[in-house]
Amino acid sequence: MHHVPGRFLAYAFAAAWALYQGTAAAQGTAGYPSRPIRLIIANTTGTSVDTLSRVIATRLGEELGQQIVADNRAGAGGTIGAEIAARAAPDGYTLLISSTGMQVIAPQIYRKLNYQPVRDFEAISLLAITQNIMVANPGLPFRGVKDVLAYAKANPGKLRMANAGAGFQSHLAGVLFAYMAGIEVLHVPYKGGASLIAVIGNEAQFTIAPGPAVMGHVRGGRLRALATGGEKRSPLMPELPTISESGVPGFVSTGWSGLMAPKKTPGPILARVRTALVKTINDPGTRKLLENQGAEPVTSTGAELLKLIEEDYQRFSQAIKIAGLKVE
Repeated sequence: MHHVPGRFLAYAFAAAWALYQGTAAAQGTAGYPSRPIRLIIANTTGTSVDTLSRVIATRLGEELGQQIVADNRAGAGGTIGAEIAARAAPDGYTLLISSTGMQVIAPQIYRKLNYQPVRDFEAISLLAITQNIMVANPGLPFRGVKDVLAYAKANPGKLRMANAGAGFQSHLAGVLFAYMAGIEVLHVPYKGGASLIAVIGNEAQFTIAPGPAVMGHVRGGRLRALATGGEKRSPLMPELPTISESGVPGFVSTGWSGLMAPKKTPGPILARVRTALVKTINDPGTRKLLENQGAEPVTSTGAELLKLIEEDYQRFSQAIKIAGLKVE
């Protein structure tokens, strides 16, 4: 009979330990957050993701009752910031603004990543969808996508299509567009936002770039918006047709931003952050700020964010193959 109490003690200890762990976790989150939270933004200051992130950071901090400190760690297609977040303590005091670049594009064009996209993170929620918008120099006679297609077909290789550099959304959107439209254009890489300046100066004639990057120029009349890259029209610019309905059926190219935390961040902390985030994004003032930036505010479950990443992965994978991007 003596072996039974031993086993019984082991069960009792396991049960007591589980209870202690649960209580400790609950206490750990009850006081959360008790100090400022670091928000890693894997983009440079002033970029579309950075601008959206700062709007969110201020309001989310107010909602959580602690300051959220923006920490810009740009470089290597968002992989530097992602790696820092993946290695941070999973205690809720480091959060990451995740985006198409680091989760969908970089894993397909960088051979050595020091983090596992998706697997090293807990997905919390989407923040915003950003449509890629086709914009042209306003001095040109392009009023819509069909004009661009007609010109390109009559003058193969003459149109210069600017992009923000190899592997950026504007590059992959441009390559996919030319391929699906069956046209020949000259893809001209610039460094980031310089691609838009090139179109404004007619050094290049058009580009497809994220909404937040082009909105100010379109409003100021420096660029003309021709169409959007979503599956359906953008609620922010319902008058603009999609590229798909304008002569390139099935073309879709959009970006997104979402919130993630390091893997193993406790569930109750993730839930607390997500609840605060949903309140933040549903606040009319925050929504207006995001919409003014050219982003469609949207929240989701963590699972829905992962599903979007999977769909985007396939789409961009096609564009990366067409572009013949060499893995670095």
